[in-house]
Amino acid sequence: MSKLTDFDTAYDNGKAIADFGRYPAFWSGQAAAFRDDFGERWREMSYGPAERHRFDLFEPEDEAKGTLVYVHGGYWKAFDKSFWSHLASGAIALGWRVAMPSYTLCPQARISEITREIGMFLDSLAAEVNGEIALTGHSAGGHLVTRMACENAPISPVTAKRIVRVLSISGLHDLRPLLPTQMNMIFGMDADEAARESAVLLTPRTDLEIQACCGQGELPEFRRQSTLIADIWHGFGIATDAWEIPDAHHANVIETLCDPQSRALGFLCP
Repeated sequence: MSKLTDFDTAYDNGKAIADFGRYPAFWSGQAAAFRDDFGERWREMSYGPAERHRFDLFEPEDEAKGTLVYVHGGYWKAFDKSFWSHLASGAIALGWRVAMPSYTLCPQARISEITREIGMFLDSLAAEVNGEIALTGHSAGGHLVTRMACENAPISPVTAKRIVRVLSISGLHDLRPLLPTQMNMIFGMDADEAARESAVLLTPRTDLEIQACCGQGELPEFRRQSTLIADIWHGFGIATDAWEIPDAHHANVIETLCDPQSRALGFLCP
């Protein structure tokens, strides 16, 4: 393994994917069409006082088997819940409800503050729905859901006990390599915050299952970060696994959530 010197390129998915620029409009269009077709079983709710403290809740036709949470990516600085509604389709087909939050973006919020917002959201969601809760998130969202699996997650003990499975998709679990990047001018992270927000440096809860996946065509750093969380947390005596999705890169790997037969949903929504 060669020495990593260009940290910006190592984490720049936009440059690594030739047609990356088309994806935001594609996601937004797919999500809007899904909401238009979904009808009255979709509702928007609030979990706090800020403008972006909102989440969408999609209900299946019959009584829900549980709740799947999807937390979006965008390096904590882009997008909101409205881009991802279509990713609920696979879990809905399996009889699960799906919740998708927005959160305040950097630089208006620090990453540690976003972590607390996701905790607020989960406590609010847990008060609204019954049954077990599974978490998944992509990229920065993968960071946020693994933070919720840590012993020091900013959620109530009652909420924590209901979270039974976590899948990080192309997640960022060690934030320290982002410190020298140009993006950190937006994040404003220092070494202390990067360490406090890195799941691999924290103690996981031992009463849940955690898996991590990424695309085989992802940047090497994302593939490394995916196996890293599973390897380190395995040492705490919890069930972990890491695997890769063939023919997938950072922008299309999330399409696995649209497939009810996918390995991802087989784990999250059994």
